[in-house]
Amino acid sequence: MAAAIVAIVVVLFLLLMFARTVRIVPQAKAGIVERLGRYHRTLTPGLAILMPFVDRLKPLIDLREQVVSFPPQPVITQDNLVVQIDTVLYFTVVDAKSATYEVANPLQAIEQITVTTLRNVIGSLSLEDALTSRDHINAQLRGVLDDATGKWGIRVNRVELKSIDPPGTIQEAMEKQMRAERDRRAAILNAEGIKQSQILTAEGQKQAAVLTAEGDKQAAILTAEGQAQAIGTVFEAIHAGRPDQQLLSYQYLQMLPQLAQGDANKVFVIPSEFAEAFRGIGQAFSGDHGEGKPARPELGATGEGVPARPELAASGEGLPARPELAATGEGLPARPNHPATGEGRPPHLDHPAGNSAGGRE
Repeated sequence: MAAAIVAIVVVLFLLLMFARTVRIVPQAKAGIVERLGRYHRTLTPGLAILMPFVDRLKPLIDLREQVVSFPPQPVITQDNLVVQIDTVLYFTVVDAKSATYEVANPLQAIEQITVTTLRNVIGSLSLEDALTSRDHINAQLRGVLDDATGKWGIRVNRVELKSIDPPGTIQEAMEKQMRAERDRRAAILNAEGIKQSQILTAEGQKQAAVLTAEGDKQAAILTAEGQAQAIGTVFEAIHAGRPDQQLLSYQYLQMLPQLAQGDANKVFVIPSEFAEAFRGIGQAFSGDHGEGKPARPELGATGEGVPARPELAASGEGLPARPELAATGEGLPARPNHPATGEGRPPHLDHPAGNSAGGRE
């Protein structure tokens, strides 16, 4: 029985010796070995053999990049405003021995130096600069912290400002300012939209007016060309018919009602030169010397065979009386360049045949 107990004790002792002699260090870890209380060596990942009861392995140190988020810290800006700033620190242990023996609590030391450095950097900036210059603040913090933690075997990779919270009153003022800025930008964009809309509308109206004017121009040109062709055709027809003065006078009389149709054409004046033409027209309707021509019921025969017109007051010669002309004995005006005869008519108006069917001398 005693031999069995001794055997069990020996086995347990051997297991204990093996456990204290053989150690396995994981990847991305480092171990500090102290021999008789003094630093002996740093263990790297893999299998390590220690001397039992002589060597002591301190807790393993993580060599990976670590992230530490510090609580909000009150910081005073250059314009005497207290802001709450949250920081996030990224660091890596590069020397396990220095991290073990140079500083007692690395995380607490990093937090305190971060706070002091942050106050120095933010204290030289205004609130607006602090809110808009985060990259500059991060670069300054990283440089200062990296220099301070280098002797601790720690490298600061990055420092980020997670939030910058100004006082409540300042936040309300900033919100009002942002709303005003957004309203201003909205008004500017609205005005720009209205401007562009009006410009496009004006351009459209301009193009429409130009097209309308071009259409009117083409229509006027075509109308003028048509009228020119019509006038040319009429002129050629008249010229081919070899008209005399009597036909032209008759055509003029046919155009007089059309000339009087306008609103402003209430009165039209017949030139005195047409008196001879009227006499020729009368002769054309009554025939040569008034013989051999039947009477036309629609024409009231006067002394010269000129039809009686309601709007014309017939005189002795069948011509209208004109107020601006002093009527002579035959109803024709006395003209300075044509001295009146005994009958009150110019000599060139006397009928070459003498007395006609109308009883004129």
